[in-house]
Amino acid sequence: MKVKRIVANIDARDLARAKSFYGDAPGLELLMDHGWIVTYGTREDMGVQISIAAEGGSGTPTPDLPIEVDDLDAALARIRGAGFAVEYGPAEEPWGVRRFYVRDPFGKLVNILAHR
Repeated sequence: MKVKRIVANIDARDLARAKSFYGDAPGLELLMDHGWIVTYGTREDMGVQISIAAEGGSGTPTPDLPIEVDDLDAALARIRGAGFAVEYGPAEEPWGVRRFYVRDPFGKLVNILAHR
Protein backbone atom coordinates (compact mmCIF):
# COMPACT_ATOMS: atom_id res chain seq x y z
CA MET A 1 0.00 0.00 0.00
CA LYS A 2 1.23 3.48 -0.91
CA VAL A 3 -0.04 6.83 0.37
CA LYS A 4 -0.72 9.00 -2.67
CA ARG A 5 -1.93 12.28 -1.14
CA ILE A 6 -2.88 13.97 2.12
CA VAL A 7 -5.21 16.99 1.99
CA ALA A 8 -6.14 19.43 4.77
CA ASN A 9 -9.87 19.77 5.54
CA ILE A 10 -11.58 22.77 7.14
CA ASP A 11 -15.04 22.25 8.62
CA ALA A 12 -17.27 25.22 7.66
CA ARG A 13 -20.92 25.90 6.89
CA ASP A 14 -20.59 28.81 4.38
CA LEU A 15 -18.47 27.34 1.59
CA ALA A 16 -18.88 30.42 -0.62
CA ARG A 17 -16.71 32.43 1.78
CA ALA A 18 -13.73 30.21 0.91
CA LYS A 19 -13.50 31.59 -2.64
CA SER A 20 -11.97 34.96 -1.79
CA PHE A 21 -9.46 33.61 0.74
CA TYR A 22 -8.40 30.30 -0.84
CA GLY A 23 -9.28 31.01 -4.47
CA ASP A 24 -8.88 34.70 -5.28
CA ALA A 25 -6.14 35.80 -2.85
CA PRO A 26 -3.52 33.08 -3.49
CA GLY A 27 -4.78 32.27 -7.00
CA LEU A 28 -5.74 28.64 -6.33
CA GLU A 29 -8.17 27.02 -8.77
CA LEU A 30 -11.50 25.50 -7.78
CA LEU A 31 -10.75 21.82 -8.44
CA MET A 32 -13.96 20.28 -7.09
CA ASP A 33 -17.39 21.43 -5.90
CA HIS A 34 -19.95 18.88 -4.70
CA GLY A 35 -22.09 21.43 -2.89
CA TRP A 36 -21.08 20.15 0.54
CA ILE A 37 -17.31 20.27 -0.14
CA VAL A 38 -15.10 22.52 -2.28
CA THR A 39 -11.43 21.90 -3.03
CA TYR A 40 -8.94 24.55 -4.11
CA GLY A 41 -5.48 23.81 -5.44
CA THR A 42 -3.38 23.59 -8.59
CA ARG A 43 -3.99 21.15 -11.43
CA GLU A 44 -0.30 20.78 -12.28
CA ASP A 45 0.59 19.70 -8.72
CA MET A 46 -2.24 17.75 -7.08
CA GLY A 47 -0.23 17.83 -3.85
CA VAL A 48 -1.32 21.46 -3.41
CA GLN A 49 -4.91 21.19 -2.18
CA ILE A 50 -7.19 22.33 0.62
CA SER A 51 -10.85 21.37 1.10
CA ILE A 52 -13.59 23.25 2.93
CA ALA A 53 -16.55 21.04 3.85
CA ALA A 54 -19.92 21.38 5.57
CA GLU A 55 -20.00 17.59 6.08
CA GLY A 56 -18.06 14.49 5.12
CA GLY A 57 -20.55 13.33 2.49
CA SER A 58 -23.21 10.63 2.84
CA GLY A 59 -24.31 12.34 6.05
CA THR A 60 -21.00 11.76 7.84
CA PRO A 61 -19.11 14.34 9.91
CA THR A 62 -16.33 16.31 8.24
CA PRO A 63 -13.10 14.36 8.66
CA ASP A 64 -10.10 16.26 9.94
CA LEU A 65 -7.75 14.68 7.43
CA PRO A 66 -8.25 12.70 4.20
CA ILE A 67 -5.50 10.30 3.15
CA GLU A 68 -5.63 8.85 -0.37
CA VAL A 69 -4.07 5.41 -0.83
CA ASP A 70 -3.56 3.16 -3.84
CA ASP A 71 -4.98 0.02 -2.14
CA LEU A 72 -7.87 0.54 0.27
CA ASP A 73 -8.14 -3.13 1.26
CA ALA A 74 -4.48 -3.18 2.29
CA ALA A 75 -4.92 0.07 4.25
CA LEU A 76 -7.99 -1.35 5.99
CA ALA A 77 -6.13 -4.52 6.93
CA ARG A 78 -3.22 -2.50 8.34
CA ILE A 79 -5.52 -0.22 10.37
CA ARG A 80 -7.44 -3.15 11.81
CA GLY A 81 -4.20 -5.09 12.37
CA ALA A 82 -2.88 -2.16 14.41
CA GLY A 83 -5.97 -2.34 16.62
CA PHE A 84 -7.82 0.76 15.42
CA ALA A 85 -11.62 0.63 15.11
CA VAL A 86 -13.25 1.68 11.83
CA GLU A 87 -16.04 4.21 12.51
CA TYR A 88 -17.54 4.32 9.00
CA GLY A 89 -17.30 2.04 6.01
CA PRO A 90 -15.71 0.75 4.02
CA ALA A 91 -18.21 2.36 1.67
CA GLU A 92 -18.53 2.89 -2.08
CA GLU A 93 -19.50 6.56 -2.49
CA PRO A 94 -21.47 7.96 -5.43
CA TRP A 95 -18.74 10.54 -6.24
CA GLY A 96 -16.23 7.85 -7.20
CA VAL A 97 -14.31 6.92 -4.06
CA ARG A 98 -14.21 3.94 -1.75
CA ARG A 99 -13.36 4.90 1.83
CA PHE A 100 -13.50 4.35 5.56
CA TYR A 101 -13.15 6.55 8.65
CA VAL A 102 -10.90 5.86 11.63
CA ARG A 103 -9.75 8.01 14.58
CA ASP A 104 -6.07 8.63 15.13
CA PRO A 105 -4.56 8.40 18.65
CA PHE A 106 -5.30 12.13 19.14
CA GLY A 107 -9.03 11.80 18.41
CA LYS A 108 -8.87 13.24 14.89
CA LEU A 109 -11.22 11.71 12.33
CA VAL A 110 -9.24 10.40 9.34
CA ASN A 111 -10.88 9.58 5.99
CA ILE A 112 -8.82 6.90 4.23
CA LEU A 113 -9.86 6.65 0.58
CA ALA A 114 -9.04 5.37 -2.87
CA HIS A 115 -10.45 6.66 -6.15
CA ARG A 116 -12.20 4.08 -8.31
